[in-house]
Amino acid sequence: MPGRPTSGGDGVSRVDLAAQQAALLRALLADGPAPPGFDTARLRVEAQVLRRKHGRVLAYQRPELAEQLGERFGPLFAEFAAGRPKRDAERSGAYADAFVEWLIEGGHVAKPRRGWVSRLRRR
Repeated sequence: MPGRPTSGGDGVSRVDLAAQQAALLRALLADGPAPPGFDTARLRVEAQVLRRKHGRVLAYQRPELAEQLGERFGPLFAEFAAGRPKRDAERSGAYADAFVEWLIEGGHVAKPRRGWVSRLRRR
């Protein structure tokens, strides 16, 4: 039938599958509740792994920032990511910009000279 969501081999509609996937992403990226059938503890471990991965990507994208922060980079990024998880459709560059702004607002790095933030965003 036109307009009717088709189902997969197990009888789950595409709409239901999309909703289940969205719930899983919320659990992994935004500290949402574990969807039915998923182990909460395992999802938390996976969420931590994803946050560390995001931190490595960010350090690769902004090596000058990682160098400036040195040993503080990991703990500061972990603190930032705990309060501001990466959104499922968010570009990693936008997430890096949000981290830089968080660092500046928190006094962890000095506010850059005029124009530096706009150059950072153009990358």
